[in-house]
Amino acid sequence: MEPNATLVWTQYGLCVLAIGIAGVKLTDYGDSIADKTGMGGSWVGLVLIATVTSLPELAAGITASTVALLPDIAAGDVYGSCVYNLVLLAVLDLFSRRGPILARVQRQHVMTAGFGILLISISGLALLAAEAGLSTLAGHLSWGTPVIVLVYAVAIRTLHGYREDVVEEFTEQEPDRYAERSLKWVAKRYGIAAAVVVAAGVALPYVSEDLAVVMVWNQSFTGTLFTALSTSLPELVVTLAALRIGAVDMAAGNVLGSNMFNILVLAVDDLVYTQGSFYADISSTHLVSAFTAVAMTGIVITGIYFRPRIRVLGIGSWASLALITLFALNTWLTYHLGGTGH
Repeated sequence: MEPNATLVWTQYGLCVLAIGIAGVKLTDYGDSIADKTGMGGSWVGLVLIATVTSLPELAAGITASTVALLPDIAAGDVYGSCVYNLVLLAVLDLFSRRGPILARVQRQHVMTAGFGILLISISGLALLAAEAGLSTLAGHLSWGTPVIVLVYAVAIRTLHGYREDVVEEFTEQEPDRYAERSLKWVAKRYGIAAAVVVAAGVALPYVSEDLAVVMVWNQSFTGTLFTALSTSLPELVVTLAALRIGAVDMAAGNVLGSNMFNILVLAVDDLVYTQGSFYADISSTHLVSAFTAVAMTGIVITGIYFRPRIRVLGIGSWASLALITLFALNTWLTYHLGGTGH
């Protein structure tokens, strides 16, 4: 029986609502745990927050790759989330009253962005290799997966020393929002919020599959646009909160750090997908989002170095307008290259 369009869109809305509300709580509680356990003034604290905001992508990806067997949804969620995260910087720029965002971001974020480009490119090469029948390393595992894990580990180790001072400065300015609450109280509610996010993430691949059916769209398109939109809500929450208190470096660090973790999620998806080669079973259309994410990250790097201070037509910096343009182009290309069939 073909699913009802109204019911499917309602289910999608409920998933978005659940991730949006629980994502706010999850981020707050995760930040509080980092402070209470002494991790707030270290690189571990920043990694904890970046991991927390990417939890929906992880839950949706594992479900899509194992139980639902929808690798296109999993891949679309990862690449789409990378693109969404980067356009967040442009959206923030439009609402920033203190001038263009990238003109205020410290240059050390270029290293994080560089590692992001490297990780996204490795995954793109793995997808291209799959197109040529050269995807697997052992059994169903792609050669790209251990390389991604290794590069991610090297990136975290390398960034630790460069970013620790920035995180310490930020956490010293930001008081514990739950000073009157015990660690046990916060941890319990963190677990509840995480469970809600995971539950919504588990449901999303199935909802996205039904969405593709009722709208006559390809799964790569629904994964890239709609699944990624909903799973990127926690990143939006953290980024808006950081902008509100003037912590533009935390906003940029969360966006760029989350993109690195998203590609690690892709490695996890490949690891748990046992029906064959993960990269061979997903659409090459995802290369569009991969290339777009690389290009958008390149714009961010250029913007950080050149410090754009003039708003084009009073709207936003040239970098922000370029990011929005690439986002729109990615959506259009993804739809037309693989969005109108099965």
